[in-house]
Amino acid sequence: MRVVSGMRPTGKLHLGHFIGVLKNWKELQEKYDCFFFVADWHALTTKFDEKIDLRQNSVELVKEWIASGIDPEKTTLFIQSEIKEHAELYLIFNMITPVSWLERNPTYKDAMQQEEYKKKNNAGFLTYPVLQTADIVLYDADLVPIGEDQKPHLELARDIVNRFHYLYKTEIFKEPQEMLTEVPRLPGLDGRKMSKSFNNAIYLDETPEEIWAKVRMAKTDPARIKKTDPGHPEVCIVFEYHKAFSSPDEVAEIESACRAGTIGCVECKKRCATNIEKVVAPIREKKAQLKNDEILDIINNSNKKARELAKEKMNQVNRVIF
Repeated sequence: MRVVSGMRPTGKLHLGHFIGVLKNWKELQEKYDCFFFVADWHALTTKFDEKIDLRQNSVELVKEWIASGIDPEKTTLFIQSEIKEHAELYLIFNMITPVSWLERNPTYKDAMQQEEYKKKNNAGFLTYPVLQTADIVLYDADLVPIGEDQKPHLELARDIVNRFHYLYKTEIFKEPQEMLTEVPRLPGLDGRKMSKSFNNAIYLDETPEEIWAKVRMAKTDPARIKKTDPGHPEVCIVFEYHKAFSSPDEVAEIESACRAGTIGCVECKKRCATNIEKVVAPIREKKAQLKNDEILDIINNSNKKARELAKEKMNQVNRVIF
């Protein structure tokens, strides 16, 4: 069975990406035929007016995937914009997709309540679920790993596929099914969403000194003034990181000691930073070893494989329509 998933090349990857996406991808590649793509056209839906080097970002993204354990021998790692059939099928699907379907998209409706997105209310942002549909069905994806909040996107994809089949009296696309995964959401070091713009993220290529400098400033239990004060781990950001990067035994020990007031926040943070470094170190070292030419060869080979499949599918589509 085939799994298709993508990621936008909008900047360096951080621990949130590792916990929320890459760990899951590493497991999927052992069980499925995985197509993971750099969604550079999707990046333009909200970043069209920003000076982003999408080409270099795309190479760096694939480099970080591989450094994090995504195996190019087991997966197909390609660039969306290098496969023009994505745009061709996107155009055709746009012709048959009612605007009302897109305006009902919960993600779109929520975004339109935010001033940032109101200013960027471009056609591409409204129709990005149509491009997502093309991304998926071009490769006969059986499964798409998503969180609960993305279910409406897959439902819309199936609606578009069914509408195409109804209009053209044929069935050439698979109906993609969601692979619901519990997407762990690692908060930023200040408690907000982890984001480059908030300067609250730890990146996958940071040094031990950089990691410690950031963890040292992380928010802790505001009610805990002295080291001997009983703590409340459930409100402490550092404890969230312990749960993600420390062993279960150490998490239990930290929780107990915090509640009893027998461990100080500084020691707790140092142990947390040490455990984060154990995860980041091999990624950082592997990334440093990877050369751009090597990554470009991997991408080019995967692009060829993806392009052949996409062309075959678009030939079927065009025979039906024209």
